[in-house]
Amino acid sequence: MAIWTGHVTGTLRGMLRGILRNIAQLRNVLISSMPFCTQCGNAVTALDQFCWRCGARQPGSFVPPPGPDPLAGVTPRTAAVLSYVPGIGWIACIIWLASDRFRHDRTVRFHAFQGLYLFVAWLMNSWVVHPLCTVATPHMEIDKLIHLALIIAAVFMMIKAAHDQAYSLPLFGELAARSVAES
Repeated sequence: MAIWTGHVTGTLRGMLRGILRNIAQLRNVLISSMPFCTQCGNAVTALDQFCWRCGARQPGSFVPPPGPDPLAGVTPRTAAVLSYVPGIGWIACIIWLASDRFRHDRTVRFHAFQGLYLFVAWLMNSWVVHPLCTVATPHMEIDKLIHLALIIAAVFMMIKAAHDQAYSLPLFGELAARSVAES
């Protein structure tokens, strides 16, 4: 029995030495406890602003400082011109309408809305008029004339916007003015 007790004591001593050695190695390692949600007790990280389970705002959560405005170098004139780039101008329009920088600039918002409405007309021509023209009247190419008219309108508006003129296209300009007034 004494041999067995000595063996257990030796084993415990060895385990204790191993634990102490591991603690000595971890001395320089930062050990942080996992924070928990103040409402439901779910584990959250220190960077979480909201609990993923219950949606409660976490007090003392890290809020990164706002970075520099990525649109700081974009002038209102440049924003207005880019709103009419055929095919991809709609992306710029959405950026201008969503940004804080141009939230109160009525001219840029007018051009952005008008550019969006031109893009919608281009989509309607491509998705509705073109298929109808190819099925109903294969020799009449009305869709190509509409496409050409929309390209000319976009280039015309890019020139007007470059000269800081808020020209109102028929139908599109009225819709854009209403959209600016409502926003």
